[in-house]
Amino acid sequence: MKKDTHITERKDEHIRINLEEDVASALTNGLERFRLIHQALPEISLAEVETGQTLFGVDVHAPILVSSMTGGTEQAARINRNLAVAAQAVGLALGVGSQRAAIEDPTLAETFQVRRHAPDVLLFANLGAVQLNEGSGVEACRRAVEMIGADALVLHLNPLQEALQPEGQTNFRGLVDKIADVKARLGVPLIVKEVGWGLSARAAGLLYAAGVDALDVAGAGGTSWSQVEMHRNPDPYRAGTAAAFSGWGIPTAESLLAVRAAFPDRPVFASGGLRTGVEIVKCLALGASLGGMARPMLKAADQGADTAVNVMRMITEQVRIAMFACGARTLAELTPDKLTPNPHED
Repeated sequence: MKKDTHITERKDEHIRINLEEDVASALTNGLERFRLIHQALPEISLAEVETGQTLFGVDVHAPILVSSMTGGTEQAARINRNLAVAAQAVGLALGVGSQRAAIEDPTLAETFQVRRHAPDVLLFANLGAVQLNEGSGVEACRRAVEMIGADALVLHLNPLQEALQPEGQTNFRGLVDKIADVKARLGVPLIVKEVGWGLSARAAGLLYAAGVDALDVAGAGGTSWSQVEMHRNPDPYRAGTAAAFSGWGIPTAESLLAVRAAFPDRPVFASGGLRTGVEIVKCLALGASLGGMARPMLKAADQGADTAVNVMRMITEQVRIAMFACGARTLAELTPDKLTPNPHED
């Protein structure tokens, strides 16, 4: 693996920009096209609603993923610790940010090591898939999993972000075969996700054929990493190049529907611009197993573990009440017939 000497500086820049700047996509997540059908007679008690499930052999209290965000710096370590404490308290799945920095410099591993704060959560390790073309292989993937005691590994896809970074790595040739090799040899479940521009049906089909265990569509409609790179770049011409992509990507709802059709029998996660538990329930009715959130959780964790706990509990309660109000006692009952097209949206 080629060492990136500026990676920790870039991590802190990404945190600062996400907390301080407007980095929203020019697109919506597409979920406004759907409404959950309100049931005035749900014929269930709120106390009966069950939000839990088992994924990859781990019990998850609510169908919420605290999405992969950060690591590799002192500030990131504090945020990851707060996220882990809160995810453990509420019983949510948790992903860490890309562990490339700690693979290159093992002294940074502790900034990702959240298992002691979250012994019971479904925990995802994380590496960039493009690193498989930059000297990383299945051993680096195993190290990422072992470093944090993860239950599964996420490989993230971010070709547009890499193309917009001055230090970006843009050789995405032949990755499907390498992902298939990692899946065959890794020994833990393998998830592949985008970072905010969505997965197409074509990409989902290729990944399905490679044998991956789950996909996270991570669609457009939330944080746009082209906007992050625009704010990060002092060169006005490179910043202007990034600005042109503010409306790029496949909205989350559109991507979820496409991926679900191509990936009908394995878990699909939905993230990208989700802000409420109601939106998560819409995604579940469209076929997702988890709804992922990043920026709202990042902002909460930056304020402290207690704030993160409160936000996670609030989102969990929104999920529970939305299920109750549309008459779904269990997650299995959140089927497409719980939704109707929104006549006020195209």
